[in-house]
Amino acid sequence: MAKRSAPEVNAGSMADIAFLLLIFFLVTTTIETDSGLNRKLPPMEDQVDPPIIREKNIFTVLVSKNDQLLVEEELADIADLRSLAVAFLDNGGGVGDEACDYCQGARDEASSDNPDKAIISLKNDRETSYKVYIAVQNELVAAYNDLRNREFERLFPNLEMNFVDAQKQYEDPRTTPETSEELKPKLDQVKAMYPQKLSEAESTKN
Repeated sequence: MAKRSAPEVNAGSMADIAFLLLIFFLVTTTIETDSGLNRKLPPMEDQVDPPIIREKNIFTVLVSKNDQLLVEEELADIADLRSLAVAFLDNGGGVGDEACDYCQGARDEASSDNPDKAIISLKNDRETSYKVYIAVQNELVAAYNDLRNREFERLFPNLEMNFVDAQKQYEDPRTTPETSEELKPKLDQVKAMYPQKLSEAESTKN
């Protein structure tokens, strides 16, 4: 019995198909490239000496490698940190041009002049635990928020919300543009009254 010959496969169009596939992938494929942040550098200016900061306007917070908290060089508990920071920020000890007419603190001349000049300086050891580090950060930020909440409710009682809630509503993408435009100047006003000046020094290892 004669062997049946295998039919030939017409491969004449394979080159065309491969060429079309190549064009398809070239057109549809996107090549990701690393891109940096677009920033415009400020023009060169004459070097200006940094402003002199009075020591009484600096609130020092130090966290040791043993997770011990030193506030103004005295041992303190994290639970007391927020109230200590609020007392410093809201002290209002300045006079004349540096006076604060909305501060409700002790107005101690040995403490901060006004919230705009008050700076919180945080420094931690490299061996500080992450848990304590975050807890300290949270309490310091909460001190600013407590004061901002108080002033926001005082200035805008008809809104029936505090600063934190208003900030959340402003940042919510579901908020209407009209509401966002209404909240923005109010939020900026309160932020200017208690600007968050939290300076974190480089970690050290003892």
